[in-house]
Amino acid sequence: MASSLKGRVVLITGASRGIGYEAALEAGRRGAHVIAVARTVGGLEDLDDAIKAEGGEATLVPLDLKDFDAIDRLGKVIFERWGRLDGLIGNAGIAGTLTPIGHIDPKEFGDALALNVTANYRLIRSLDPLLRQSDAGRALFVSSGIVTASVPYFGIYTTTKMALDGLIRVYAAEMANTKVRVNAINPGPLRTRLRAKAIPGEDPMTLDPPAVIAPKMIDMISPEWIENGLVYDRDHDAMRPIGVSP
Repeated sequence: MASSLKGRVVLITGASRGIGYEAALEAGRRGAHVIAVARTVGGLEDLDDAIKAEGGEATLVPLDLKDFDAIDRLGKVIFERWGRLDGLIGNAGIAGTLTPIGHIDPKEFGDALALNVTANYRLIRSLDPLLRQSDAGRALFVSSGIVTASVPYFGIYTTTKMALDGLIRVYAAEMANTKVRVNAINPGPLRTRLRAKAIPGEDPMTLDPPAVIAPKMIDMISPEWIENGLVYDRDHDAMRPIGVSP
């Protein structure tokens, strides 16, 4: 597809490295003004340099997404500056420690719920009115193939990603009769820090780099993308309804 995003405003979370970084770079390359959100200032500054080198523009937002009031303030600032938001990519997330469910630390479970689920709900709450102001608002969230599996010791990640899928599925249904389209993407196994932490014994060089999924992600927030309530499953190179097994 490789459509132009010239003049469009796109917000991407977890943009300082990995999948979010590559998606932000691809969006900037296609002409979008990228609102890059992440905790790591150094990574955001590196991204800004890379986007500018491609002729694009970015606004850097150092933000801990567990600061929910800050998400509300971000929505207000976007409204005051642009009056709309054309694309949202909810990418930021954590895997949590691999451990039996009965051994999960309550604080760690709460932190994963806060980032993987509640932060995305708060983004929707803050940014939905701005997406509706766009002529073609698009929201894309990063899911995982683990939601259709039962993998021992991945209780934190599986539970939170399943909850996120439920949130996205309902939001997509609510947007069915609007100009906003809501979808998800399962990037499959990629060479990311999250993957390395979750599976430390794996050779990362056997995995594709995160850049391979970025073009599809940006396709899915382009105005030409009209599908709603679907997940792109890179493992099977196929689209399917969110929450349905491949």
